[in-house]
Amino acid sequence: MLGGKLHLPFVLVLLFLLAAYVLPAGIAQDNRSIILATTTSTQDSGLLEVLIPAFEKDSGYIVKTIAVGSGQALKMGEKGEADVLLVHSPEAEGQVVAQGFAVNRRLVMHNDFVIVGPSGDPARIRGLKSGKDALKSIARAKTLFFSRSDNSGTHALEKKLWQAAELSVEGQGWYQQTGLGMGQTLNVTAEKKGYTIADRGTYLSLKKMLGLEVLVEGDPSLLNVYHVLEVNAARWPKVNARGAKAFSDYLVSPKGQQIIKSFGVEKFGSALFFPDAGRKEMEMY
Repeated sequence: MLGGKLHLPFVLVLLFLLAAYVLPAGIAQDNRSIILATTTSTQDSGLLEVLIPAFEKDSGYIVKTIAVGSGQALKMGEKGEADVLLVHSPEAEGQVVAQGFAVNRRLVMHNDFVIVGPSGDPARIRGLKSGKDALKSIARAKTLFFSRSDNSGTHALEKKLWQAAELSVEGQGWYQQTGLGMGQTLNVTAEKKGYTIADRGTYLSLKKMLGLEVLVEGDPSLLNVYHVLEVNAARWPKVNARGAKAFSDYLVSPKGQQIIKSFGVEKFGSALFFPDAGRKEMEMY
């Protein structure tokens, strides 16, 4: 030191050593960022607020999250606009993998969908065991139903149920399309005292503010399964394949699975998601 000041070369060396200490071995400074495209339910439920900081702390990567419907997240993967996808639209996911846009699709967790509505239940669906029958009753009563209509996994499930019920609802006055994420759609449904289909995790995280009740649950067709997919770097060379794999590996690792298993227990009295890493797909249905 001269005159109480640090020499510039010394400062540069110090900064280099600090960077080397902060970043785990093998991660380049310009390759620390990962773009995660995911469904709004993982965001709205609060799960990502726990999972991502834990991953970033352990790995040295920085995750930029884009929470949209599963359909839009998969489209981002098709265009190479994300590195890794965490979504819940199994049929669409299979198509993206078959077309070579994503690889290494792995089962991460599940919860289920529920049909929620006002306590007065004007469509009289409370306790029905079939989601299809519940939608038939809502249509028959012409009570307000709010659809996300955003090509999300939730929307895909809803469309399958309407199809199973052999009902065409587009253009019906009681059938309202929000074009919004799960949390916002639940808020609109609560305000208008209507019905909607929601993933249980997001519903439970917002339950106290909604005034909506779970009226139909337990139907196997309402199972909600999440997978992680890595965007194919052979198709999109600029994809951070190493970071995507690190994030995917973390989700299915014992540590990641334990975070998923315990999330929500303390605050809500029950888990919002259930870990499934290592299970076979056929075991879920």
